[in-house]
Amino acid sequence: QVQLVESGGGLVQAGGPLRLSCAASGRTSNFYGINWFRQAPGKTRELVAAINWSGGSTTYADSVKGRFTIARDNAKNTVYLQMNSLKPEDTAVYLCNAESRSLRGTSFTWGQGTQVTVSS
Repeated sequence: QVQLVESGGGLVQAGGPLRLSCAASGRTSNFYGINWFRQAPGKTRELVAAINWSGGSTTYADSVKGRFTIARDNAKNTVYLQMNSLKPEDTAVYLCNAESRSLRGTSFTWGQGTQVTVSS
């Protein structure tokens, strides 16, 4: 079993920074990657950034490229999302998602989410 706990959300002014954390516990040895999603009211869930757990390769949504950085600390089983130059349209609930792979197949675990509100 894997548990994910997000933290770091809050209210920030446009142009400001915020750093989110996703702390994992449990069977992290099967981690393949960690993803950050966001969901704004009335909108579909959007993949914001992803990082491969072992190799560290990253991908970003076009809307956040150059502003957001995803990073991992394997020793702490934590993934961070550094968000800079925030815009009001970044306002959403941010959720982290872990993809685990084993002989039994692939499974996904979600955290509870953390609210990010960017004021103009």
